[in-house]
Amino acid sequence: MIKVLVVEDEDIIRKGLIGTIDWLSAGYIISGEAINGQDGLEKIEKYKPDLVITDIRMPVMDGIEMLKKAQEKNLKFEKIILTSYGEFEYAQEGIKLGVADYILKPIDEDVFYDALKKVKEKIKKIETFETVQDIIVKEDETEFFNPKIYLGKEKDKNRYVDKVIEKIISSYAEKLNIKDIAEELGVSTSYLSRKFKDVTGETFLDVLNKYRIQKSIKLLQKQEYKIYEISEKVGFTDYKHFCNVFKKYLEIAPGDFAKKSIIILK
Repeated sequence: MIKVLVVEDEDIIRKGLIGTIDWLSAGYIISGEAINGQDGLEKIEKYKPDLVITDIRMPVMDGIEMLKKAQEKNLKFEKIILTSYGEFEYAQEGIKLGVADYILKPIDEDVFYDALKKVKEKIKKIETFETVQDIIVKEDETEFFNPKIYLGKEKDKNRYVDKVIEKIISSYAEKLNIKDIAEELGVSTSYLSRKFKDVTGETFLDVLNKYRIQKSIKLLQKQEYKIYEISEKVGFTDYKHFCNVFKKYLEIAPGDFAKKSIIILK
């Protein structure tokens, strides 16, 4: 669950927001509330929320000042600003502070739920990318995906499945499909597909694509090839399809991934 802190000096708005929104269904949980910026800053330090929803105009310390001080303390969280004001200066300050969205009062619930959905997607992408940043490549193995884990499994071991895994590892850059491999092994496509799913818990195409994406990681890090060239080198005949599959598994486009620093051990 995504932890939320609501900072609002008007009691009726703060309590109404906490009580009327279906937070749990949206994937959120209220971790605390605060009545002004100073109180909010203390609660941010105490509860470490993932999302802070704050008013701008508040006594003691306003919302913008609270966010600035939290940033100075290197406290990281997503931000939604509630405001009745449309002044450009506030928008400018909010942009600098990385505010995810602005919600005008009185609050429109549909608009608010849309903002929560956007923040949730952003948090998910950040979490996924932080996981990706920890990928360590050693020889031919990565923490993202290595089909060798399925080879020689005692439980549900099947020699035909082993052959398919070996084929994926050796020929991932070629045109592969389960039907042709089944014909090579002298078994039916339905039997091989079923046994493959029994052993790996995934379809042939999923395992093949995940391994291809794993292989593309090293090529992206070398920065020696264009993305469409990498797509071809790892077995994708369609560049757009490669980008879609990469983003499906890593929640980031290959071009953006290439710009980030991933630790590689050689």
